[in-house]
Amino acid sequence: MRVEFAQAMLNAFDRNDNLAFITGDLGYMALEKVQVKFGERFINAGVAEQNMITVSAAMAHEGFIPFVYSISPFVTLRPYEQIRNDVCLHNLPVKLVGNGGGYGYGIMGATHHNIEDIGAMRILPNMKVYVPFTASDVEQAVGQMIADKNPNYLRLNMGAKIPQEVAPFAQWRKIKDARLPDGQGTKSVVVGTGPVTEHILNSALADDLEVWVVSIFPITQLPAELIASINATQKLITIEEHTGECGLCETLSYHLMNHLTSNIKTLSLAANGYPSGRYGDQKFHQAENSLGGEAMISALNQFLQ
Repeated sequence: MRVEFAQAMLNAFDRNDNLAFITGDLGYMALEKVQVKFGERFINAGVAEQNMITVSAAMAHEGFIPFVYSISPFVTLRPYEQIRNDVCLHNLPVKLVGNGGGYGYGIMGATHHNIEDIGAMRILPNMKVYVPFTASDVEQAVGQMIADKNPNYLRLNMGAKIPQEVAPFAQWRKIKDARLPDGQGTKSVVVGTGPVTEHILNSALADDLEVWVVSIFPITQLPAELIASINATQKLITIEEHTGECGLCETLSYHLMNHLTSNIKTLSLAANGYPSGRYGDQKFHQAENSLGGEAMISALNQFLQ
């Protein structure tokens, strides 16, 4: 999604005379055209992330809309105090952009992974978190962020590739209904966030499932259609390349408590760190956390049966 993000910034520049771009010495082979286009409004802050956030807050206070770009943990966790105190408590329209959310940076290891960012960001005052599903979501998300007067965080990863057409970017989207013979009901509802949801959609089990994607946090209400489907199937699967704690599973469970008509069976597919103690590429980490591959299929089969 990094290429799509850079193009979205180029397109937005001509429509907004108050955009600025700050990078923490990252973005090579992606941001060169952005640097040329933004000119003096493009700042390389260097490897000084805390200062980068404070500078962006000052620029936002003076009327700019600064986009602040880095690897996900470097733009969220490293300068967390400055995000809270300088940006969120003053409700300034700083737009944080983290590339490689989840296990996106693969063999570079835990220091470059970020499986806590959605939770860490969504609990901050005034903050909204944007999690594109497909690459085509990115420009729409950027447009919504520019129009939003609040602080935002955009989580980038590899865009999902699925056979279904996807509705325009929104907080809630139903990606597909179950495709079952007449007389057979949907086996479970799936709610995912981010591109990792594609692994269920592209699996042989997808025909039995109704699949939704949530792309904006915090969640304040649930679609009535989603609630009805969960009550009808009495089964719910969540999938996220993020810890279940303070992530999609936890926030969805909280909002469902007042809407369920009976007990439901749940399966949370989430990032649980490093079960093997080893590092590999993104697919390796997804597979050992049952977010993809045979481990995911096994977990789904056991749950659905």
